[in-house]
Amino acid sequence: MPSSASIRRLLVLWLALWAASVSLLSQTPRSIHPAQYVGPVIMTVSDMDRAVDFYTRVLTFQQTADFERSGADYEQLYNLSNVHLRVVDLKLGDESIELLQFAAVNSTPIQADARSNDLSFQHIAIIVSDMDAAYGVLRKKRVAHVSAYPQILPAWNHAAAGIKAFYFNDPDGHPLEILQFPPDKGAAKWHEATSRLFLGIDHTAIVVSDTEASLAFYRDLLGMHVTGESENYGAEQEHLNNVFSAHLRITSLRGPSGIGVEILEYLAPRDGRPSPANQAATDIAHHETVVAVEDLDTLSASLPATSVFPLLQEIQRAPGLPRNANKARLIRDPDGHFLLLVQQ
Repeated sequence: MPSSASIRRLLVLWLALWAASVSLLSQTPRSIHPAQYVGPVIMTVSDMDRAVDFYTRVLTFQQTADFERSGADYEQLYNLSNVHLRVVDLKLGDESIELLQFAAVNSTPIQADARSNDLSFQHIAIIVSDMDAAYGVLRKKRVAHVSAYPQILPAWNHAAAGIKAFYFNDPDGHPLEILQFPPDKGAAKWHEATSRLFLGIDHTAIVVSDTEASLAFYRDLLGMHVTGESENYGAEQEHLNNVFSAHLRITSLRGPSGIGVEILEYLAPRDGRPSPANQAATDIAHHETVVAVEDLDTLSASLPATSVFPLLQEIQRAPGLPRNANKARLIRDPDGHFLLLVQQ
């Protein structure tokens, strides 16, 4: 039986060949399955009340729903038995996240030695109006630092110059980022006059092993478009990611609406651990990025038939699907990050 690494290499090769075939048809590759909306990001938590308290009291999210999901549909979706979920939706500005807690399950915690360059890494980037004030709130609440302290990305890096950023963890160890854009960067809404400190979610960031394979998936297959590229390195990046000698290739993608997806390839160091092939939705490290598509059946037929990361089952008309969807299918990208494809 081939190893997981061998199967992963075959999947990356399949995606590269798929992208090459698309580019032969057009100078500008265009997906026939374009993503319509990206978000929310879904996270599994161990203690819902504690998580809701943190996100609402510290980060000023607003709770918009608290309900349950159960039954055969969700057992099929997550490839689990006896699924009973408590689900809480939280909104910040125009964007939202969704928290899941599985009942009667001993969820596997995030590894204590998890690193920012592991391929399982995923965070949401929360925009703030004042980095110093936001960091002061986080320090007062004694959040767990990932970054040593907030960093200002250097002037020589034109694509990222002046961005202020800080990584930290929520009570379950999920990595989060607060980010403040300088006047010449970021969406116009992040620069509107406001008395609010925590404004909304700009993007979710994922670590990948190969940018081109990820572009074949997110750009050419899902139809997102590239909105920015940079290479980040130096002392500021090391302190931000808490990874010695960090050198990243960063590519930002977006659909027509919703949050962005930022793919982070560590050019150095290259020792990030792969995502566990057997990661379950009950694991606290679990994230799902919701992507609304126009035609889920056609898109599903275009996905690789086999992968080291299984394509989980499609469900239809299950109560409580995100974005009031009629269909959903849970898949994993070339590096094992989960996406919940939905059709409204």
